[in-house]
Amino acid sequence: MPRPHPGTLIRATLRMAAGVFVAFIIFAPLSSLVIWSFTRKWFWPHPFPQELGLFYWRKVLEGDLFRALQSGFFIAVIVTVLTLLLTIPLAYLLARYPVPFKAAILLVFLLPHAFPQLPVFVNATTLLYRAHLAASVSGVVLIHMVGALVYAVWTMTAVFRSIPASLEEAAWNLGASRVKAFFTVAMPLATPGLIASTLLVFLYSFDEFTGTLLVGSPFVLTLPVYMYRTSVGYELQVASIAALILMVPGLLLLVVLERYLKSEYLSMFGRI
Repeated sequence: MPRPHPGTLIRATLRMAAGVFVAFIIFAPLSSLVIWSFTRKWFWPHPFPQELGLFYWRKVLEGDLFRALQSGFFIAVIVTVLTLLLTIPLAYLLARYPVPFKAAILLVFLLPHAFPQLPVFVNATTLLYRAHLAASVSGVVLIHMVGALVYAVWTMTAVFRSIPASLEEAAWNLGASRVKAFFTVAMPLATPGLIASTLLVFLYSFDEFTGTLLVGSPFVLTLPVYMYRTSVGYELQVASIAALILMVPGLLLLVVLERYLKSEYLSMFGRI
């Protein structure tokens, strides 16, 4: 049996070492969260917890966590629906028609992410307080839309740009109106991109923390804010459980997003 070439062994060893290193970087913080979530007592200088159990899991499940989870899910759904209703017509116009100052319009939606979010949200919070929308679900929805619009506008514009305009022109030639061609040709073809945009907006809203804390406190409680409050109170076990629960929908939706975010959509980002 021929012996493997030394260079092959070295490359295989390096790949294995790189894989172990990447796995450590990814899973080491997660393992810390899992350990803390089952820890009841862990004091310095002990390297391992002195007492494990489900005490803090029961405390979390009997507390405000589900209220925060329900509130965050409800807000994310509203933000997603309103954002897409506003951006789908705009994205179609930007993709199909020679709109004046198109680049400037797209840049306006990008600005909230082009600067540090804290000053952007502080300024928006001031306006919401003047409009008496602070400390309410309506105010939180609006502050979330400030950041969510960029995902929907840029993604849906790229999606519509990736659909050949000749397909709609063929429908017009067969007697379909522009509105009918939009709903019977463009929208069905844009469905995968619409799903991807929906997931991006939902994940952004569900995980958003800064704007929710500034605008919604103390009456609007979402899971990121709940996790922050427990961390500030140095309830590491409760914060770890909240972090683990917060990751679950994000991981599941990202798996779905990978299926629907097609490469042709990404290639269009440089052309819109």
